[in-house]
Formats: sequence, structure tokens, C-alpha cells
Amino acid sequence: MKAEKQIEASFIEKLQDLKYTYRDDIRDKASLEANFRAHFQRLNKVNLSDSEFARLRDSIITADVFTAAKILREINTFKRDDDTPLQYTLVNIKDWCKNEFEVINQLRINTENSHHRYDVIILINGIPVVQVELKSLHITPKRAMEQIVEYKNDPGNGFTNSLLCFMQLFIVSNESNTYYFSNNNQEHFSFNADERFLPIYQLADENNKKITHLREFSERFLPKCTLGQLISRYMVLVASEQKLMIMRPYQIYAVKAIMDCIEQNRGNGYIWHTTGSGKTLTSFKTATLLKENPDIEKCLFVVDRKDLDKQTREEFNKFQEGCVEENTNTESLVRRLTSDDYRDKVIVTTIQKLGLALDEDSKRNQEKKRKGELTYKERLAPLSDKRIVIIFDECHRSQFGENHKAIKEFFPRAQLFGFTGTPIFEENATYKQVDGTVGSYVTTRDIFQQELHAYTITHAIDDRNVLRFHIDYFKPDVSKIATKAATIASKKAVVETILSKHDAVTNGRRYNSIFATASINEAIEYYDLFKSIQEDRKNSGDENFKPLNVTCVFSPPAEGNKDVQQIQEDLPQEKADNEQEPDKKKEALKRIIGDYNKQYGTNHSINEFDLYYQDVQKRIKDQQYPNSDYPHKNKIDVTIVVDMLLTGFDSKYLNTLYVDKNLKHHSLIQAFSRTNRVLNDTKPYGNIIDFRSQNDNVDEAIALFSGQDGKKAKEIWLVDPAPVVVQKLEKAVTELEKFMESQGLQCKPEEVNNLKGDAARGEFINKFKEVQRLKTQLDQYTDLKQEEATQVEKLLPEDTLRAFRGVYIETAQRLKEQQGKNSEDKNTEVEQLDFEFVLFSSAIIDYDYIMSLISKFTQSEPKKQKMNRDQLISMLCSSSNLMEEREDIIAYINTLEAGKALDEKAIKEGYQEFKAEKAAKEMATIANNHGLEPEALQSFVDEIINRMIFDGEKLSDLLEPLGLRWKDRTKKELELMEDLIPLLKKIAGGREIAGLGAYE
Repeated sequence: MKAEKQIEASFIEKLQDLKYTYRDDIRDKASLEANFRAHFQRLNKVNLSDSEFARLRDSIITADVFTAAKILREINTFKRDDDTPLQYTLVNIKDWCKNEFEVINQLRINTENSHHRYDVIILINGIPVVQVELKSLHITPKRAMEQIVEYKNDPGNGFTNSLLCFMQLFIVSNESNTYYFSNNNQEHFSFNADERFLPIYQLADENNKKITHLREFSERFLPKCTLGQLISRYMVLVASEQKLMIMRPYQIYAVKAIMDCIEQNRGNGYIWHTTGSGKTLTSFKTATLLKENPDIEKCLFVVDRKDLDKQTREEFNKFQEGCVEENTNTESLVRRLTSDDYRDKVIVTTIQKLGLALDEDSKRNQEKKRKGELTYKERLAPLSDKRIVIIFDECHRSQFGENHKAIKEFFPRAQLFGFTGTPIFEENATYKQVDGTVGSYVTTRDIFQQELHAYTITHAIDDRNVLRFHIDYFKPDVSKIATKAATIASKKAVVETILSKHDAVTNGRRYNSIFATASINEAIEYYDLFKSIQEDRKNSGDENFKPLNVTCVFSPPAEGNKDVQQIQEDLPQEKADNEQEPDKKKEALKRIIGDYNKQYGTNHSINEFDLYYQDVQKRIKDQQYPNSDYPHKNKIDVTIVVDMLLTGFDSKYLNTLYVDKNLKHHSLIQAFSRTNRVLNDTKPYGNIIDFRSQNDNVDEAIALFSGQDGKKAKEIWLVDPAPVVVQKLEKAVTELEKFMESQGLQCKPEEVNNLKGDAARGEFINKFKEVQRLKTQLDQYTDLKQEEATQVEKLLPEDTLRAFRGVYIETAQRLKEQQGKNSEDKNTEVEQLDFEFVLFSSAIIDYDYIMSLISKFTQSEPKKQKMNRDQLISMLCSSSNLMEEREDIIAYINTLEAGKALDEKAIKEGYQEFKAEKAAKEMATIANNHGLEPEALQSFVDEIINRMIFDGEKLSDLLEPLGLRWKDRTKKELELMEDLIPLLKKIAGGREIAGLGAYE
């Protein structure tokens, strides 16, 4: 097996082959800065005095990654010693290929707080832009990524106070597997228990074949011009979030394909990128690059419907502030189309507004004719012979066919490009209109001539960019009931099924769901059924029943309202439904909105339906908040829809689709794809519960949109059936048993504490983590047969599982604390462990839930308790949610008496008092052990916590009364901090104390 040093040497050799200059003389901060100074002066044709260079260096070095990224890409101004301004750039921003590329290794950045060493760094004009972290084969790259995050977030690491602040990319490789990711500020650069904020990439070729070996990766990714282009063109600075994003390989290939097509004027084309793959970022980047092309007069990004217009505009402006203005009406669109202002070169508009502008027979154009004014079409005439690029989002919409001819006739030199997640092929080109007539779409190829790039759902699932699906086909058996009664019984059975399965599929309501129904009348029926059945359950005295928060959204009768008319243009079922008994539907929607206002304390009305619709969408997305910040009463569990939310709506916190409507081809894929956004291991797949047994339709859709062999695609798209996962769980439990036996121990939770050595404890972590991962998946299977459920319970009884979870968390915490320490004598087994605490977190066991359980415990006599003290503590220990506070909560529980009733408020106040007293006692003990006044130590700690900054000088002041010499004082400082750090971290509650890392 190759050692790290060998991998490093061969990698540097490869970069030299790619014409990088190897600088083995740059090994410290001083030589790094001297090299940068030489490049800076050469590039900007200037000689700086020492004082000027020092001021320049201090002015550009910043702890803010986003600010540094902007400085790297912009023309900046600096005031010289004689007060004259110097306009400068750090690199050649006009042509990044003309910069000088160098490679250095084993750079040490020594500061008061750190002595970090970096494997390999790539410099562009002396600026460090890429850090490469190399590992030997037995270390997983994933663990290496976590190390980079920990390393970078450690105060005094060089990334905040040296030229390393300009780092754009990190590459991690164990030679066989290579990954890369962009640098970011801390809030976008972490792994935590709720969500992985760090988007991680693997390189792939145009056909999505992975390129993972470091040698091939270097040949494709690291040629000087390729890397320069990647940093300058294909990284996006998201202004609204102060975040750096790097485009995925397939996004870059799509942009390049469109740009090539325009450059060579090769007609139209379409990009088939699956739903959830980031089409908006791809189209934004295309539009911004087109903005720089002097041959293109205008770039129109055309979307459907008002909400998508708003959503896309906001997305574009998120990537670049103010780059797209609002088009409130057709007049505004025409004004911007005829404007010479550079800001009006890229326009986001709806297809409806563009169609109206070109329609001579429209009401507005007829009015203008009568008044003798120029019509919109006449005003746009000068554009008709100009080169225009029109990009269509979701280009298969039905309205597109009606406007296509007019657009092509009016803009003969226009090039049309379409983005779609679900193209129209001949097989799905026909559709049945609501009134029963059969029409047909033209195919995507008919309109756009050629496919320029494809990244299908099969690719995306394979890459883990989106999730697979678990489909449960459930059809209520009502065959023996008369027809009308059978319909009602069937709907009741559907509601009862949802109520019984919802907690399982949404992982204890951690996620939420959409319920797709066939018509507005059915949506209303289902809404009323949920209401009445849940009311009956509540009134039946069932203490364990917790009602679901159910709402319903469908468009109201338009009645001349243009906003609603525009919304309905892509909602054919709702538009047709509203023509039958519109008043009844209006009254029902008013009632639904009234219930919504009552539940959520809002004040929506049917007259401003769009605001209600937006609020529903926001609430679905806001599921992310932990219950302590955002209680269940604010959340929506089930949203009943007809056509709405089934296309174009994204939320990572939506994981389930209930279906009681016929879906086919692209409609089916679009609807299913609402559920499969990636979050973390508590969301292993998107759940579909289909009440219409549409197996054949699913198989057809997979075959059509897989982009390859249908049978193979089905294996990729759909999760393993329940019996297969049960078998995998059985195998994982057997592996755990074999391991424990190999250590001379029985496979019991209490025996884990008898494991000898960290290597054995690490092995237990890996074995049990796999057991928990499979159990998390099975817990969300709704089609588990009784015998399978019995088999799982026999394999792992609930009490045993909970005890194993508790001992896992305890062991993992102990090992986690060791990671990254003792750098000269690191334990390899511990260093490569990835604990994935998220698998052990619970959506239910939060602070409020535990406090309410403790309250119930005090209010019952021991004999009548549903949960005794030991069970309560066991539940707390088995979840990773409250790891920092677990010891304190357990100690508090042990001070309480069962039967001595306390309400939840008293429990919470008592717990806070208990914590304060405990901390004060610990503080007094530390003070006495080190000969300090308790009040002085308390004051020192209070100041640290108030500012969240550790000040070394204040520590010296604290020890001043002891009258120690400097050597003794240094020793005393270290002894005191060893005792004080755990207490400071506990009081900080997970927040970072700046400067504390120096003493760890």
C-alpha cells in the first residue's frame, strides 16, 4: 500500500507534467508572501515599498471567505504612500489562462495558536487557491473531508490570518477515490447532526462516467486553463447567502454545449437534466455568460406561471444581486426588450407575457390601434432581425406549442434552448384533455432539434444527487359494498391508512407530505374526511392520538382575476373543475382558508389567494426548524392538492407523496420527484403510497425516462423490497454478534463497555452504525408484512436496540473527542471513523418533549407510571439530540420524586436552577483546586461567555495574585485550562469560543 508521501510525490510530478512550476522553496508564511509580492508587482507593473506591501497584504487578508473570493475576481483600489490610488488585480481576471500556476507542498503556517502543515497547495499568481489533502488508501475520503472542516474551523489555522484566506477549492484523495468541494464561511462549511451543509463532488465525463483515480482526475480537472476556467467561470458567488458554489460537471457540460451551439450558430437545442439537478443554476450561468457576448442582443429566460416567474427571478437575483428586474406586465416587458441598458440584456419573463406582446389581436393591442399608437409588436420590430437567445424553463409545457410559431416567425434569427427534466418523446406526446378529447404535444425534439446534454434521473440517483423511491401500492378492498357507499368507504379507508402510516413514512413527523387527488371535489371531500375522522378520534379519548395538521390548496374560480387565470394555465384539471358549480368550490376554499387562519394565526383571504398559496409553500419548507424553535402547531403534515405543487416545487423536508389520482409518463415522474431531495441518512428515499395500483404506469415511466435499459434503471430507481432489507439487517446483526464473540464477549449492550482498546471500540461503531442505518430504512417501510415485522423485532427487541443506541452514543462521544488530537501519535482506526450521529437523532425527543415526560413522571405514583425513571433515562441516552445536556438532565431526573407533581413550567425552571447550581459548584471546586477566588474565576468565565472570545491576557490577570514566575505561571495556566475547557464548552452549548483552540 502506498504511503501518503509516495502519493504526494507522484501527484506533484503529475502537476509538473501539466506545466506547473514546482516551488520547493516555499515552505512557510514569509516565503509564501515574498512569492506573492513578486507576482503582484509583475502583474500590476509596480514596485511597492515594504510598508506599502505590508498595508496591501493586511488590507486583502480577511477571515470572510466570501469577501476574499470577491477580491480575487475584481479590480481593487489601494492608496500608496504618496496618497496616489493604485488600481490592481491579484490575478489576470481577463484571461485566467495567462496567470502563472505553481505548486507547493508541506507548507507550515505557524501562529501563536496553530502549527498546521498542508499537503499540497496550488498557487495562481502566488495566491493559494486549491488545497489538496492526500490520504493513504485505508483512510476514507469522507473522514478526510471532516478533518478539513475541523482543521479549517480551528482558530488560528492560517485561513483567517494569511494568504490562505483566498482558498477556493479543496481536493481530497486517497489516490483511488477523489472528491472536491468549495471553500465557504463556517455556516456553509460543516457537517452536523441535522444536515450536511457541504456539497461534495466527484468528477465525471460528458456521459457521466466517474473519474475518481487521482491521475485521471488531474489530467481532466487540473490542466492550468481548465482550473482557471473553473474558478473564474464555473464558480458562483451567491450574494444573498454569502456563499460560494461550484457547478457540478454535468452543469458545466450543459453550459458549454449551449455556448458552443450559439458560437457556431447551429440552431436550437435542449438540455435534459432531471428534476432536482439544479437547472436554475445552469440556466443562470448560461444567461450571465451570454450577457458578456457582444453578438447577442437579448437573452430571454422564459418560464410558465406567475409563481415560477417570481421564484426564478428570486433565484437569479440570489446568485447575483439585482441582475434581473421584475416584469409586472407586458408593457414593462416590451420596454425592457427595446432598452439599450446593459442591465436589460437578460430578462426573466413568462411565456404568457411574451405571447401577448406578439399577439396583434390581443385586447391591449387592439386598444392601441384604435388610439393610433404603436402596438407592442410594432415597437418590437427593430429586434426582429437581431440575434436573440430564448431559454425555456420546463420546455414541454402545453402552452409552448401555441406560442412557438409566433416566436419563430417574429424572431427568425433567434436560437431557442429548452431545459427539461422530463422530455416529450413520441411515446408520451399524446394526452387526454379534461373534456375527453385527445390532443397531442409536439415532441421536445420537434421544437428544439437536438439534445445537447443529458443527465437523467438514473444518473442523479446513481450519484446520490437525488434519492431513490419506495413505492407502496395500497388499494382499499370495498368490493362487497354498494357503489356509492363503496366510494365513501374507499375514501375513508384511504384517510385511515394515511393516519396509520404517516408517522412511519415521515420518520416521526420529521418530514411532511403531499396528497395528490383527482379533482377539486375530491380534494374537498378528503379535507372534510380528515377533519371529521380526526375529531372522532380525539373525542374517543385516545390519549396516544396526535392529530395531523392537514391543509388543502387548489385555485379558486378565476372570475376575471388575471393572477388566478395565469396560475390556472398550467392546471388543466383545476381550470375545468372550476367551471362546474364555481360557488360551491369558492365557499369550500373560503372555509379551508378560514381553518388555516385559525390553526396558524394568519389572516389570508380568497381574494389574495396567491399569498395563501405562498404561505403554504413556506410552511412546508420550514419543517427544518427543530421543535423547540418551531413547534408542531406551526407545521403542515399533509397538504391536499389537485394539480398544484406537483411540478417545480422543491423542499428537502417533503419526503412522502400520497396518490389518489391517475398519473402517467412525465406527470408521474414530476409528481414523484417532489419527494426525493437529498438531506441526510434519516431520509433514505422518497416515499410514494399509491392508492390506485399504478404499477404498470410506474414501469412505463421508468423505462421512458431512464435514458437506458429499463430493467436496470428500475433497480437503480426503486429501493430494495422489504424482505431484502430485512435480510441485510439480519446479516448486519450477525456481523455484530460475530465481532462481539471474537472479543470474547456476548452480544449485549452492557458488554460493549468491556471492549479492550480503541480499535475494537471503533469496529463496534462501524458494525452497529450499519445495523442502525438499515433499521432507520425499515422503520419507514409501510409495506412490511406482519411476519417480517416479527422477524425484525426478534432480531432486535426495542429495549435492546435502545440500549445499544445509548452505548453507541457514549462510545462515539469518547472516540470523537480523540480525533485530531495527539498529532504525532494518531490512532489510525479512530481518525478514520465517521460517526453519523444524525442516524441516532430523533424528531420527537427534543428538549420540550423530555421536559413534558419528566413532568408526567412526577405526576404519577410509581405503580401507575407508563414510563419509570430507568426507561426515561434509557430513552434520553438512546438519542443524539441532547448529547451535550444528557448528563445534567439525568442527574436532575434523579433528584425528583415520582408522585410529587410538578407541571412542565416548574420542571423547566427547576432544571435551569439545577444547572446553575451544578455549574457554580464545579466552578468553586476548580477555583479551590487551583488556589483562586471563586468570584474571580466566575467573573473571568462570565466575560468569556458574554463575548464568546477567550482572551489570554485576562487569564494572566486572573493568575496574577498567585505571584508566580513565568515558567510556573505557564504550567499553572495549562493545568487550569485542562479543568476549565470542558466546563466552558458545556456552558457555551455548542457555540464556538474564539481563541480557545490554542489550549486544547
